[in-house]
Amino acid sequence: MSASAETVAARRSVTGLLWRTFSGRVGAVIVIFFVLMAVTAPLLAPYDPLSSDWGAVLQPPSLAHLLGTDELGRDVLSRLLWGAQSSMFAAVGSVAVALAVGVPLGMTAGYFGGVADIVISRLTDTLLAVPGIMLAIALALFLGGSLINATLAIAVAAVPAFIRLSRARTLQVRAEPYIEAARSVGVANTRLLFVHIFPNLMPPIIVQATLAMAVAVIAEASLSFLGLGRPPPAPSWGSMLTVGKDYIATASWLSIWPGLCIFLVTVGFSLLGDGLRQSLERR
Repeated sequence: MSASAETVAARRSVTGLLWRTFSGRVGAVIVIFFVLMAVTAPLLAPYDPLSSDWGAVLQPPSLAHLLGTDELGRDVLSRLLWGAQSSMFAAVGSVAVALAVGVPLGMTAGYFGGVADIVISRLTDTLLAVPGIMLAIALALFLGGSLINATLAIAVAAVPAFIRLSRARTLQVRAEPYIEAARSVGVANTRLLFVHIFPNLMPPIIVQATLAMAVAVIAEASLSFLGLGRPPPAPSWGSMLTVGKDYIATASWLSIWPGLCIFLVTVGFSLLGDGLRQSLERR
């Protein structure tokens, strides 16, 4: 069986095993639910998330407002639905940027070694010396409060993990006999990296990406809670928690619902990553 055929078979095997693991199924269902929640927010939201109703301030859950209203009379359910877009954007966007930067750097360090490996590894160690959330907060403060800036800050904090993972995996694959054979007959380094090595990096990278999305959701909520994410009055689960903490004794639903959403989507991504990990171990 050729290397490309083995890669396709491995991908199919991982996908099948993922669905047969309990954590993988549960995680996939939760993640899909919240993705659909974000995508269909304009259709499902019963009210304008920015529209205030001064006659319905801090109303508890009712038939008119299923999850209650906030301090400005805005519908909490509508704001939760629209807030899902911020969390999903930060999760997917930050991981996509981290992948685009971290994987090529890790592959370069692992394959070529030498000065490139030393420079990239020292840069990675420097970034890892600072806790990820602290690095994200510092970058968000420097860039200014916005969803895009928060996403970029989270991405920078996530890059070192992808560099280390892709570098370690590249070192392993580079030592395989078929890679040595390909190099001996003059196959170009570019072809070796992207046709033979990169596909073998995908399974562990996908697992890391899934787990990184869980961290990104918490990081985006934390930045929004501190006023460094999506600026109000735009809905965000983190900013909703900021308001809810002032009414925890009198209007607890303001904190419960966004907190529950953050918890569930984080658990969903974590279970999905755990299912992928189990799939790789069984394979």
